[in-house]
Amino acid sequence: MRDILFPFQETALDELHDKIKKAHTMWSERDPQIISFSAPTGSGKTIIMTTLFEDILYGSADDIGDPDSIFVWLSDSPELNEQTRLKIESKSDKIQIRDLVTIDSNFNAEYFEGGHIYFLNTQKLGTDKLLTGTSDTRQYSIWETLTNTAKRNPTQFYVVIDEAHRGTHTSVQAENKAQSIMQKFIKGSKDDRLSVMPLVMGVTATPQRFDNLIAGTTSTVQKVIVPPEQVRESGLLKDRIIIHYPDIQLRADMTMFKGAVDNWQKKCNHWKAYCEREDENMVSPILVIQVEDGNDREATHTDLGTCIELLEETLGRKLQPGEVVHTFNDRSNLNVRNVDIPQIEASRINDEEKVMVVFFKMNLSTGWDCPRAETMMSFRSAQDYTYIAQLLGRVIRTPLARRISSDAELNSVSLFLPYFNEETVENVVNALRDSEAILPTETGTNKELVTLERNLEFTDVFDAMDTLVTYRIDSVRKQSPLKLLMQISRALTMDGIDLGAQKTIKNEVLSKMSNEINRIKENTDFNERAASITGFPLGTLTFDYGDNAYSFDESSQTMTVSEYDISRHFEQSGRLLGEGLHKEYWIRNSTRNHIDVKIEVIVLTNDTATMEELNAYAEEKFIALYEVNKRSIAKLNELRKTFYERLTNASTKPISIPWILPDSIDVSVPDSNTGYDQHLYCSEDGQFHTSLNTWENGIIEEELKNGAVCWLRNLDRKKWSLEIPYEVSGVTTSMFPDLVVVRADSHGYVFDILEPHDPSRKDNYPKAVGLAKFAENHWDKFGRIQLIRLMKGVDGREHFYRLDMEKTTIRNKVRGITSNEELDRIFDTDAIRED
Repeated sequence: MRDILFPFQETALDELHDKIKKAHTMWSERDPQIISFSAPTGSGKTIIMTTLFEDILYGSADDIGDPDSIFVWLSDSPELNEQTRLKIESKSDKIQIRDLVTIDSNFNAEYFEGGHIYFLNTQKLGTDKLLTGTSDTRQYSIWETLTNTAKRNPTQFYVVIDEAHRGTHTSVQAENKAQSIMQKFIKGSKDDRLSVMPLVMGVTATPQRFDNLIAGTTSTVQKVIVPPEQVRESGLLKDRIIIHYPDIQLRADMTMFKGAVDNWQKKCNHWKAYCEREDENMVSPILVIQVEDGNDREATHTDLGTCIELLEETLGRKLQPGEVVHTFNDRSNLNVRNVDIPQIEASRINDEEKVMVVFFKMNLSTGWDCPRAETMMSFRSAQDYTYIAQLLGRVIRTPLARRISSDAELNSVSLFLPYFNEETVENVVNALRDSEAILPTETGTNKELVTLERNLEFTDVFDAMDTLVTYRIDSVRKQSPLKLLMQISRALTMDGIDLGAQKTIKNEVLSKMSNEINRIKENTDFNERAASITGFPLGTLTFDYGDNAYSFDESSQTMTVSEYDISRHFEQSGRLLGEGLHKEYWIRNSTRNHIDVKIEVIVLTNDTATMEELNAYAEEKFIALYEVNKRSIAKLNELRKTFYERLTNASTKPISIPWILPDSIDVSVPDSNTGYDQHLYCSEDGQFHTSLNTWENGIIEEELKNGAVCWLRNLDRKKWSLEIPYEVSGVTTSMFPDLVVVRADSHGYVFDILEPHDPSRKDNYPKAVGLAKFAENHWDKFGRIQLIRLMKGVDGREHFYRLDMEKTTIRNKVRGITSNEELDRIFDTDAIRED
């Protein structure tokens, strides 16, 4: 696989493998199997399925491959099939192009051939189609080919139904016909002499639709579901949809269009600056413009001429050929204001680098993906809100398949609706929630969702943060420490941070493997294990007619395992070790018998205690290697930093990473808000607009009164936020202290962590312990690290009492507590006031 899977994709892949094993175990002709794989639009379903195909055909860490496996990919659209075929071709580094076969009307075979992925669509399977019958030139109908293959290779045959979502303009008749044909694969068809397929896998964005498809079947159904929140967390999708609409009802469509063009230009400028700074391939945002219908005389009632004029006015130049295109099905090329506007297929838009502006009507929904589409304008009326919501679901993928940490502007999609009001905008939001698309973390109007820039008054404060650290406690799939160690050593060498890291670590790991193998040879039954790999007893059952009795000799013969099978097990061991370590060990011992060396690796990976020892060693090395080099890693471009972040997140132990604040952040501004001064991020008026609770507001007032330079509202669960780990019932989770306050002393700036926390909450003492452990590890990087309560003093008035983990005596007391009552007693004896 050319792409590295995201953790949620790896989890889905593992679940699919488990369900397939279970299905093969349970399968019988009376109990066919169905697996429903549902994942939101934009989650990479095809990439997951491509990896699954590779694993089944060529093997994985857990299974030996079966190169004779057969796949049929069924959808109701030739265009979707072609998109899927091209995606598999581009993403897989194992599946050969010749093994991707599109079934056409000339196809004629008794059985499908092993090792192939066939693409079939329902439009070729109607009763009047050539594929479904026989003739002088066709010996076998497609139904016979399917049945023959299913009966001969039931556990090697996989039918994948791509239950893709459809646009609002798909006819009910066409949809019902496609569903009826798909159901034949699930239920069989006596009229067509088609048997029930032994294993059907449904790939869908909407499990309800696939449930309807398989309703009434007697097959056993298993489900694999990708949660939407995991896709959001991955960064594959934009964080925000920001909707702009006029405050008052008047005809201001071209004014709104000018706003859309300005927004698009802003995104172009931000992407240009980002790509140049990060040395990335240039991302060129697309402005998508939905226009009104037309008639026989004109393509659209929308004034395309004025649109072209405004575009050229904003750009400050004439539009060039190929920069503006349209997707009107009823028109060929257009010429508006001496600008040629060619027609283009929707599927080609994203890959045509020159395209900057797209005019369309209602044909950009089904199967259309355009991550470059970042600003959208609709001249259509409010009654089209459902279709607009559908379209939004297709334009929320991130262009670089990752979140941009340093510039919040690049994590949003902007929608301009001149003919909508507050009520009809709400209809769009509700329709988006009800659609098949995954909803971004935030969806709202430009009045609610704003982007704040760094407060230039505190530039020197940002510069002074280069020693601060944070954590990232993600609920991601944890990887083998051995694989993480090899990956980080190779990355450090590739990035020029430590040119000897890869060679040094590889040699150390291979030496560790040799030592462990020698230990197994000395201390355990190595020879017996090796013998079980190279041979196995073959018993003999004998029936004596004279005595009318059976006899069984279990030691009559020993079968020698073929070198081919040993090599297959050796390759499987290599997938368990990862990073080609099995072959490196084999090469290092090339002067010895190669079968003996392979057997050593197989025995090693099958010894649980030894693998645990290897992984414990690797985990310690991984953390040490990262700690030594994390400041150099922090200076890399964002793409590479993201790679290292994925490695640290996949570690079983929390690892501190540099805390680097971005150039801009996105925030939600409530209707009832207050403007605050001296915040690290601000709007154009120099203030930070938010709504703080009584405790937070009181602490900020107290801190500013006592001379604080500036402060930061540490928003919950933002990618840039300060994050601190703590444990609840043995599970590591994270807290986001409410406030970071900056003071100045004779040595420079001091960064304080302040967490006002209600003592009645159950997580009170675990968070206190987490703060104490954080202070113990990082006391030299921060100032005060305080848990704060509002309590009555001896004067009968309420004051803020602070438990400061910066002090050794305090944190030593806190680290050992196991209840909120113990924490209460420490507050009574050790908390102080600073007012």
